[in-house]
Amino acid sequence: MDKITSFTIDHTRLVPGVYVSRKDRPGGQTITTFDLRLTRPNYEPVMNTAEMHTIEHLAATFLRNHAEYGSRTVYFGPMGCRTGFYLLLSGDYESRDIVPLMKELFSFIAGFEGAVPGASADDCGNYLDMNLPMAKYLAARYVEEVLDGITDRQLIYP
Repeated sequence: MDKITSFTIDHTRLVPGVYVSRKDRPGGQTITTFDLRLTRPNYEPVMNTAEMHTIEHLAATFLRNHAEYGSRTVYFGPMGCRTGFYLLLSGDYESRDIVPLMKELFSFIAGFEGAVPGASADDCGNYLDMNLPMAKYLAARYVEEVLDGITDRQLIYP
C-alpha cells in the first residue's frame, strides 16, 4: 500500500503550528483539512487524553456555534498520536487564512470557566476523562508560543 500523505511529512522537523494537511473535493466542494499541531512530535511529551478530550468538547462547541465558521465546520477532533488536532472546514483555505480563527478559538479555551459542554453521562461516552486546567494551559501556550507570532515555518509543512 502507498503511504497516506500525513505519513510522508518529516515529523522530526515538524514544529507546533497550523498546517494544511490535505484538500479533498467530495461532490465537487473543497474540504480543507488542517493539522493543528500543539506539541512537537517525538521531542516533547504528548498530551494526555483528558486534556485532549476537554479541548475537543470546547473547540467543537465553539466552532459549530461560530457566526462565520459554524456552517463551514465539518469536524474537529484529536490526532491519534496525541500531538494535535484535525480541523476540517468546508472551503478552500490556506493555513494563514484561519490563524485569526485559531487565536479566537484557543483564547476562548484558555479563558473558559464553568462546566465543559457535553461533559455528562447523558452527553458523552467518557465524560469523566476531562482536565479543564490542563486544557486551558495548553491552549494558552499555543496562543502565546505559536499563534501570536506565527512564522512560515509554522504554517508550511517541512
